[in-house]
Amino acid sequence: MELANRVKTLSPSATLAITAKANELKSKGYDVIGLGAGEPDFNTPDYILDGAADAMRNGFTKYTPSGGIPELKQAIADKFQRDNGLAYTSDEIIVTTGAKHALFTLFQVLLNKGDEVIVPAPYWVSYPEQIKLAEGKPVIINAEEKNSFKITPEQFEAAITPQTKAVIINSPNNPTGMVYSKDELHAIGDVCLKHGILIVSDEIYEQLIYTDDSHVSIAELSSSLKKQTVIINGVSKSHAMTGWRIGYAAGPTEVIKPMTNLASHSTSNPTSIAQYAALAAYRSSSDSNTEMRQIFVERLEIFYGLLNDIPGITCVKPKGAFYLFPNVYEAVKMNGFETVDDWVKALLEEEKVALVPGTGFGAYENVRLSYAVSTDTLKEASQRIKRFVKNHQS
Repeated sequence: MELANRVKTLSPSATLAITAKANELKSKGYDVIGLGAGEPDFNTPDYILDGAADAMRNGFTKYTPSGGIPELKQAIADKFQRDNGLAYTSDEIIVTTGAKHALFTLFQVLLNKGDEVIVPAPYWVSYPEQIKLAEGKPVIINAEEKNSFKITPEQFEAAITPQTKAVIINSPNNPTGMVYSKDELHAIGDVCLKHGILIVSDEIYEQLIYTDDSHVSIAELSSSLKKQTVIINGVSKSHAMTGWRIGYAAGPTEVIKPMTNLASHSTSNPTSIAQYAALAAYRSSSDSNTEMRQIFVERLEIFYGLLNDIPGITCVKPKGAFYLFPNVYEAVKMNGFETVDDWVKALLEEEKVALVPGTGFGAYENVRLSYAVSTDTLKEASQRIKRFVKNHQS
């Protein structure tokens, strides 16, 4: 059977082989430590579970408007006003089946064949693939480690062509955990305004910043930038709701309306019960976010120190999300491996520690480690990695 050309362009996930091998080892009874998790290791808070249960008991189990229930859209608008000082109407918001689907839908309505989207690397693995599925072209800019994995305005402007339609800004970033400052966002925003480029601002890790600075959305810097920005966000990371699949996009109505129309022909609507759970999340004054964030801060301090104590491994300290993205190139060479992928594979086979190679994120000297696991697990993982490096020293 001849398949559509659009799927032939997709690259296989760089994490699949490692994940499959880790699962195989676990099924055989091995004690495998998985540090690839892209989700908080906390259950969804009880007040959110109660919101979902109430929705089911009250019969809110039917179809909803494709763009989301009005109450949730209003709660999202209230959140933007409260947290970001941004005013959005319901017509400027769409609720989606996770933030990933918000991005997918956005690229589908935005891109024509050959349109370019600038993607800073390291990047979240799905950005380039979603752009290619929309017949667009991802243009990769390598953000240097010495600049904390953040692109400069000069790099950005040099990559712009007549075909450039959008740029993705992900802050806090997956996989690096880095955060763009207000001044850095201003500089990038000025380039976007100069060239008329749409900004796709992925802010899914907004609530997970570990400095005294609060999150800054590029849309809040000026009314001109707000008009030229589509914000992507959701409750997955902030409220430990990854499985509920509720995300959203906010931006100009000329973008949000066709996204809503497309959703009506693809998913019909996000799950009704999950929408009411998200409504409970945004209406509550609970401090569960603060508690989770503090736990991540404590883990980061411990794990960061342990990793930097391993020969051949260096790491820029992240300011957000829940990942470390160390450079392991010297350890790989010292251990006699050809590539980071080979090193990661051997680490899993010998020490039963599963990491995600940086290949899938556009970074070939790094690995991503999630600290969304217990402190004891992080300490044990560090000991195993250190032992592996020392055992392979030539």
